[in-house]
Formats: sequence, C-alpha cells, structure tokens
Amino acid sequence: MRIKLGILGVEDFGIYNVVGGVVGLFTFLNVAMTGSTKRFLNFALGQNDTEQARNVYSASIVLHVLIAVLVVILAQTVGLWLFHTWLNIPIERQNAAFVVYQLSIASAVIGILQVPYEATIIAHEKMSFFAKLSIVESMLKLGIVFLLSVVLFDKLIAYAFLICITGIVFFLIYKVYCNRTFEIAHFRQCLDKDLFRQLLGFSGWNVFGGLANTGKSQGVYILVNIFHGVTVNAAMGIAGRVNSMVVSFLHTFQKAIVPQITKSYAAKEFDYFERLIFRTSKVSFCLLFFVVLPLYINAGFVLQIWLINIPEYLVAFTRLSLLFSLVHAIAVPLYISIQATGDIKKFQLIGSSFRFSNLPLSLLFLWMGFSPVWVFIVKIGIEILILVWIIFFLGGMIKFPVIGFFRKVIVPVFITALVSVCMTFFVQNLFVGNWSKLIASCVISTVSIGCLMYWVVLNRQERLLVQNQIKTKIRKDC
Repeated sequence: MRIKLGILGVEDFGIYNVVGGVVGLFTFLNVAMTGSTKRFLNFALGQNDTEQARNVYSASIVLHVLIAVLVVILAQTVGLWLFHTWLNIPIERQNAAFVVYQLSIASAVIGILQVPYEATIIAHEKMSFFAKLSIVESMLKLGIVFLLSVVLFDKLIAYAFLICITGIVFFLIYKVYCNRTFEIAHFRQCLDKDLFRQLLGFSGWNVFGGLANTGKSQGVYILVNIFHGVTVNAAMGIAGRVNSMVVSFLHTFQKAIVPQITKSYAAKEFDYFERLIFRTSKVSFCLLFFVVLPLYINAGFVLQIWLINIPEYLVAFTRLSLLFSLVHAIAVPLYISIQATGDIKKFQLIGSSFRFSNLPLSLLFLWMGFSPVWVFIVKIGIEILILVWIIFFLGGMIKFPVIGFFRKVIVPVFITALVSVCMTFFVQNLFVGNWSKLIASCVISTVSIGCLMYWVVLNRQERLLVQNQIKTKIRKDC
C-alpha cells in the first residue's frame, strides 16, 4: 500500500476508489445471486443430493452471465451519467478516470462470472485452495506495484489494466480447478424451471440486501466525493484496505464454517446448528480482537511507519472501520443461519431498511457540514442496532435461544473486550516511546485476550476441545 500510494499519489488513488464505487453500485444484483447460489449449493450437498447440486451449479452460471450483461448495460448508461454529472474529479484527470471506469466494469464482470466457481469450492470446504490462492494473489499484486514504478505511460490506467488482467487470471484458475476437481462442476443445460424460480425467488429478496449494502458502501463513497473530493476518498480507500487485510484471516475462518451451518440445518441437526452459531460468533470476535486492539491503540504510529505521509482523517477512518468489523464479526453467523432457513423475506425487508438508512443519514450529516468521520459513526451505530434486532428476529423465527446468546456470547465477549482494553491501556502508559508502547500493547493485549477468551468466553466443552488440539499438536511435533 505504501509503495502503491507513493507511485499513484493520493489524488489518483482516490480517483480509482471513487470510480470503482460507481461501478460497485450496479453489483447489488450479483450480491443477491451470490447468496442464493451458495445457499442452494450448500443445502443440496447437505442433503447428499449430487444431482440437485449439479443443477444448481449449471443454473447459477446461466444466471450470473445474465447479471453480468445487465451490469454492463447499467454501467454504460446510468453509471456514465453519474460519472459525468456528479463525480468530483479534477479536470486534468477526467480522461484517465474514464478509461479506469471502463476497466473497472470489465473487472466487475469477471468477478460476477467467478461466483459459481467460488461458491462450489466453499460448498466442498476446500479452504486450503483459498489459502494457496491468497499467496499467489499477494505475489501478483506486489508484482503489479513494482511494475508500475517502471511504466512510462499513465500509472493510474496501467494499474487498472493490470488489476483487470489479474482478475482474468484468477477467473481461469477458479474455473480450471473446479472443472478438474468436483463432479458437479460441469456445465450442462438445465431445464428445471422450478429450480430457476427458486433461485430467482431467493435472490429476489436478497436484492434488497444487495441494494442496502451497496448504498452503505459505494453510495457513501460517492457522497463523500461530492462533499469532500478525491483526497478524502483516498483516505477511505486506504482505511478500507487496512481493514480488509486485518479481517482477511477471519473471512477464511468464517468461509470454512458457512457450509457447516447450512448443511447442519439441511440435515435437521438443530442442536449442532445452534452450537455452531454460538461458537462461531464468539470465536470470530476474539480472533479479530487479537489484532484490532493493539492496532486501534497505535493506529497513528503504525500508519506513519507504513505510509510516512498520512492523509487527513485516515487514522479516524481506520479505527472506526476496525470497530465496525468487530460488531460485524459477531453478526455474520446469524446472517448465515437465516440464509440457511431459506425464509428471508421479512429479514431482508426490515434488515435492508436498517442498512439503507446509512445513505440518507450520511447525506444529512455531510449536508449539515459534519466531518466525514460521522459517516463511519453512523455505519457502526446501525450495525449494532441490526445485531440486536437479528438476535430477537431469530428467536421468533426458529426458536433461537435469545437469552442464551446474550448470556453465552455477548456478555462474555463484552467482558473480555472491556478488561483487556483497560489492562492494555494501563500497561502501555507505563512505557515511553512509540515502539515501546507498540510492543507492550501487543504483548499485554495478546496475553489478556488469550486468557480471558479461554476462561470467560469458551465453555467447558470448548476448553477441553482446545486442550485436546494442543495435546495432539504436541504429539505430532514430538
């Protein structure tokens, strides 16, 4: 990121992010269909119905091709109108921004077509593939950054072009791997109208969620651009990248759990289904908190080491993004459990209304002259409200143990967070110098969160599971 920012510059980096935000506005259809594809694949495999899984795979490919065509049409009509009418881009960079916009559309289309293959890999729980691919991705992106330093023409255009090529490479890797590895991953003509109707019906309600999430992220990007320009967009983009790097390992962990939650519901193993939700929510929070706490406290110093020149608002944006991710980490297993039931109409109507309120509330605060920091504060506040609401919603929907979730998940993670924050702040203030404070906060936060997680968050059965895993690991090493 530091090298990329140095090569592109703050202005061009901000342009890349806001232009991508316009294209992202039209991917809400893909978000909806992605949830539908993953749910139906996991459900079919959970019932050991290979024939149905094969049909879902083939139908999802057809539907994602149609979505890709629709996204291109919207991006080349409504998107171009937004680009030329509303975006706050310096005149001398508008031609370059237009080329980047077209390349971003191509990248979005590639990402849409990749979804059925990614969903198939996740449904078969091949997480090692994602781990290996993440290493390849990191190496390719690092190579792109170094290549930019020797490019003689417009570096912003070159960066967008190389990212597009990288997307094509990964699409081909996903496709070849799926075709060679999984029995169901071979396209065939699917004439099951009921299946298409079910997929579209499920995704139809997910459209509300897709629209809301798009407004919460890409729509707010555009609002901030209109009121504050591309420099603040650059700060938002960097904060987003920092947050993505921090939560990337958690996404891998949660991807491994998603199929298990859906398959356990499909197999009617409801006790295991509830235990998975409880365990995933609290472990997700704690795993993320190990990284978030020392980074939050030392955000200014860490960003200064990384970037040298810190754009305005970046430290605040980074801290608030991390707080949002902590709340979201608890909520993700709850979202998955509702998707697993297939009954998402009421959830999407009410939950999406909550999320979509990010856009008008952010507009209100920006119009009244408030700092763009309030965009993130609004986002966190709404996510907390959604978390509380979804717990009670599940209670009425599938007899989910609401009181048990608060007692066994929310209260323990809150105690863990509160005590570890107090301990880390206290010990850190005993040291002088930024490096000493950083090292001290990393050590004390790791020890305190680890101990509290073991004794407060995990129940007796989970502690025994951890002990057995450690003993097994020691025996293997010996």
